[in-house]
Formats: sequence, C-alpha cells, structure tokens
Amino acid sequence: MHLIRGLHNLDSVQGALTNGCVLTIGNFDGVHVGHQQVLRSVAKQAKVEKLPSVVMVFEPLPVEFFSPDQAPVRLMNLREKMQAFQATEIDYVLCARFDAHFAGLQAQQFVDSILLQGLNVKHLVVGDDFRFGKQRLGDFAYLQQQGLQKGFSVTDMPTYGVNGQRVSSTRIRNALQKPDLQEAEALLGKAFTFSGRVIHGQKLGRTIGFPTLNLNPKRLQMPVQGVFAVTVDGIAEQPWPGVANLGIRPTVNGHRPSIEVHLFDWDQEIYGRHVDVALRHYLRPEMKFDGLDALTEQIRLDAQQARQYFD
Repeated sequence: MHLIRGLHNLDSVQGALTNGCVLTIGNFDGVHVGHQQVLRSVAKQAKVEKLPSVVMVFEPLPVEFFSPDQAPVRLMNLREKMQAFQATEIDYVLCARFDAHFAGLQAQQFVDSILLQGLNVKHLVVGDDFRFGKQRLGDFAYLQQQGLQKGFSVTDMPTYGVNGQRVSSTRIRNALQKPDLQEAEALLGKAFTFSGRVIHGQKLGRTIGFPTLNLNPKRLQMPVQGVFAVTVDGIAEQPWPGVANLGIRPTVNGHRPSIEVHLFDWDQEIYGRHVDVALRHYLRPEMKFDGLDALTEQIRLDAQQARQYFD
C-alpha cells in the first residue's frame, strides 16, 4: 500500500493510473468489518480489470471541518487508519486535505478535476447516501449520470450486518462507551486497539512500584476510558499482557488523554518503540483517588484482577 499525501501529489502516480483505477471514497473510521468487505470488493474488482485499487480519505474528516464541536470522537487516528489499510490488498490510499478550498468545489469540479483528471477513475464504489461538492449537492444519482456520460461505472457499497444490524462506526462508538468490548470486537473484526510511540512520562509509576509504558494517543478525545486488561504487540515475539489506564489521570491532575500500561514481569526500556495496545477485558472506570497511597493500592488490585483474567 502506498500513501499519497494530498491531491498535489497525484502527479507522482500518474504513470500508475494511466489506464485508470478502481476507487472508493469515505471516512473509513475504524476500518470495521463492513469497510473491510468494501475494500475486498474494490481490490477484487481492480484485479479483474487489471487496474490499481485506490481509497480516498480526508484529513480532517469533513464533519470535523464543518462542525468541530459536534464531530463524533474518532475510533482511529490517521496513523492507525493507515496501519489498517496496510493489512488489506489496496494499492494506494489518497489522503486529501479537507479545507475551505476543497469544501468549495462544485460537484462538477469534483468529478472533472479529481475523479477524472486526477485519478482517471474507471469504477467507483461509494455509499448510496454519499454526498459531495459545495453544499453537498452531488449525490449517488449524479455520479451515475456523470459516469454514463464520461465513461466510468458506479456501484454502491454493500450493506454488512452483524447480529441482524448494520455495522457502522457509530455502533462501535456506542459499544465502546458501555464499554462492551465483545461487541466492538465483533464489529471491528479484532480487539479494539490503540497504536503509538512509547514516550517519556512523569515516571510516577516506578516510584510506587508499577512502572508504566506511556503513549500519546494523539486524540483530543478518547472513544473509550477506564482500566483494562490489555496485551501489547511490538515489544516481544508474542503479545505481552498487562493492565492499562486510559484517560486523563485525575489523581495526578492530568489534563490530556493518555495511555499508561503496566506490563507484567517486564523490565526492559523501550522508549521510542511503536506498539499496539489491544483492550482485552474491562476492569473499572477511571477514578480520582485521595492521594498516591490509595492509587497504589487500587493499581495493585487492578493488576491482580488483570493477571487472573489472563491465567
């Protein structure tokens, strides 16, 4: 999978798109099992037509541009999304900057300058509720009409259901807020996971006997908070068990979202390493304690409970 950062970099892949491409467009937040079905369908169609497969996503998400205060919390930051695409058979991901200029494109401009001139699209897969262009005047019917005139086909994304209900990013957010990790896992096709680089923290954990890995989740909001039994990938041959606090650490006056993981029976320094923290079992909500002694006792109980989950 190759990442194309911005529409201005499409020139770098014009050779690969000479004969056209099979394209899908969307937010793909979570890259859940419904998204995965779409991506498989796009990759399969591309192979049949001997064309490259392309996914177009936006940064920021359109809803974050138009209504930042009302935008739903993200399931994935951009790096995590790219990691998920990497695990598919998609050839290219185009990450387009969604700004005032992009928002001001008329529907016809979007089709002519981006879909045709920029990407040379031959087959397009989008949701039948897809809207685009200034004031969202472009829709699925308009794309089909344009396709007939200009030589590309358009199909809608197949609906994918789990337990009789359509899979969606909203449904996953709702599951995580409960938190119902089993439902989230069924919808995502894997355990809900945060990815990030291990950074230096306050090193408070080691002073109370529970050293932690600290990750900056690169989010203004967290889709899930609390204390969890977790496994960490990227530090050993097998996923390593531990206990994690996800939230803002109110006992020590934290203000921004953080992830702190205490690994069981681990004593190596791994600053700078990129790791994946998978949530396996919910233990309790994040709480504020009256001082470090109370916090230390609770962490001891959390660790004991998490170890029991893995035993």
